[in-house]
Amino acid sequence: MNNQKTLPVKVITITAMLTALNVVLSSFGLPVPGGHLYLNDIVICTAAILLPPFPAFVVGGIGAFLGDFFFYPAPMFVSLVTHGLQAVVISLCVHRFFAKKELAGSVIGVTLGAVIMVVGYSLGRAFIYSTPEYAIMKLPFQILQAAVGAVMSIVLCYGVKLKKTLEKAGLLA
Repeated sequence: MNNQKTLPVKVITITAMLTALNVVLSSFGLPVPGGHLYLNDIVICTAAILLPPFPAFVVGGIGAFLGDFFFYPAPMFVSLVTHGLQAVVISLCVHRFFAKKELAGSVIGVTLGAVIMVVGYSLGRAFIYSTPEYAIMKLPFQILQAAVGAVMSIVLCYGVKLKKTLEKAGLLA
């Protein structure tokens, strides 16, 4: 039975599970020139499509922050702001701005989120490491990471029908 009292507990539970998954996926990556390619954008974009803005921020911003905090703390605040903003923008596009055209809102949201992630990390790297050259060297991999996250989240939520399955099970509003 899905009532208003149990829904917040379900959203909190899904938020916690996705946050933990984000921590794990932001803790290790595939080696590339100048660093690593991380797959946590898939979780961040998927969570932002599924969840309202605040839980999406928790998964995206706090999850990436904790992953960096535990394993590589230098960019943890860049991750908090960049992935947090990315998740909120995607969630707002899906749940508020394009609520009647959810798939279109999701595509627009993940596209804007990808731009936010690439710009945020490029500026963050240039600031943290005091070298724009390092940020430019990582740019193709940032774009790849953002694109993989955006495409895979759309595939998971709509192609594999994760969103519909969770709604049918009463786990999402």
